[in-house]
Amino acid sequence: MATMDDYLEVNRLNWDERAAVHAASAEYGFDRYVTDPGHLSDVVRFDRPLLGDVTGLTGIHLQCHIGTDTLSLARLGARMTGLDFSAPALAVARQLAADTGTTIDYVEAELYGAVEALGSERFDLVYTGIGALCWLPSIARWAAVVAGLVRPGGRLFIREGHPMLWTMDDPRADGLLVVRYPYFEVPGGTHFHEEVTYVDHDEPLASPATIQFNHGLGEIVTALAAAGMHLTMLVEHDSVPWNPLGDLMEVGPDEEWRLREGRERLALTYTLQAIKG
Repeated sequence: MATMDDYLEVNRLNWDERAAVHAASAEYGFDRYVTDPGHLSDVVRFDRPLLGDVTGLTGIHLQCHIGTDTLSLARLGARMTGLDFSAPALAVARQLAADTGTTIDYVEAELYGAVEALGSERFDLVYTGIGALCWLPSIARWAAVVAGLVRPGGRLFIREGHPMLWTMDDPRADGLLVVRYPYFEVPGGTHFHEEVTYVDHDEPLASPATIQFNHGLGEIVTALAAAGMHLTMLVEHDSVPWNPLGDLMEVGPDEEWRLREGRERLALTYTLQAIKG
């Protein structure tokens, strides 16, 4: 069984395989980016009212995967760099940028090596999208990387899956929400075996093992404060841009998924912003 020492390689194999699956999927919709120069990812479109104007900002998208959010931020006027640990994902991201005539610098590096790979205090904006933090064993080390990358007065902007969402068991027929997995960061993380990813695909993944790590909201905020980041926004949402709970969910006209009943029971995502003092 995989251990804490090899979480990185276990997860990299899984994400290397996901790259082609995601790029070919209707959910990511690569053709829309090529045919419509104004098209934005659903994630960035949701973020826009809270994100504000990014025109002219130098931005780094950490754990950028295949680059649809990175491209969307570039289309909003930011000068973007994307960083990811998966070479196949970055190859897809670079091709998408080329196909859309967009200048984006993509760098292959593991998250905790980002400052060494990119340089310190280079960016006005550090951006992280949904489903990123759960792959990192230490939220304190992540916060230190964020603080190392951003210039004084620059900001972190992140929308993430809520740590309560990551604790949920599989959907139950009676509609009850059941906590199964850790809310707080625990050594060694939680081991999963999932032969499908969050988009529709026919063939099972050949590398289905992952090791994931939850981090409570208090742990995240405290880690950022300890790293010299000042919290300016924390908004919890009752929606998420994919279906994590099966028949308990329904999709709205904004392409966000919400609980069919009792939406007040569970925050599904949150948006956080912090400024470097």
